Amino acid sequence: MRKLTIIEHISLDGVIQAPGGPDEDPGYEYGGWAVPHHDPVVGEAIDAAHGARFDLLLGRRTYDIFARYWPQQSGAMAESLNGATKFVVTHRPDSLDWGPVQGLGSGLVAGVRGVKAQEGPDLILWGSSTLTPVLLEAGLADEVLLLVFPVLLGKGKRLFSDVVTARDLALVYTTSAPSGVLLNTYRPVGPLTTGSFDAPAT
Repeated sequence: MRKLTIIEHISLDGVIQAPGGPDEDPGYEYGGWAVPHHDPVVGEAIDAAHGARFDLLLGRRTYDIFARYWPQQSGAMAESLNGATKFVVTHRPDSLDWGPVQGLGSGLVAGVRGVKAQEGPDLILWGSSTLTPVLLEAGLADEVLLLVFPVLLGKGKRLFSDVVTARDLALVYTTSAPSGVLLNTYRPVGPLTTGSFDAPAT
């Protein structure tokens, strides 16, 4: 069974929109907000999360952003991303040009469950406030790596919204980068537990 890790650049107020540059989402005024804080420690954490070999699970929007950028880049990460198989949730599989690639259609849960059951490298999901809640709800996400940047954006697309089902996550690893980025890895552990500070001590 392949492991699925979700990786997100996220602001302190939960925004994930266009962290890497204004071209990622033209019209969003804060595009590129993560770049000034991207230091070697952040890069090393991302490399470690990917591992030596990986495949990608992508929503259509993230796939298109990556497809415009990564084929023009060089270096180890570019080689890994360009060589990885991309499993893309899309209604237009015939227009997927950045390969190797396989369209999953619109049946996200069944499609991802099938891919996870196959032999192959672990899966990485970048981006997508649409896919993440569904994968967590279906129990298909094994880990969530949040790269928390010391910025407040005030507006923009957020990773978690009211569609997320309440649940507990365990913090399994945390560290910080000199730039102020916090790198937190969480593992879903089950439904949310609650309590009360007014409960008598035991």
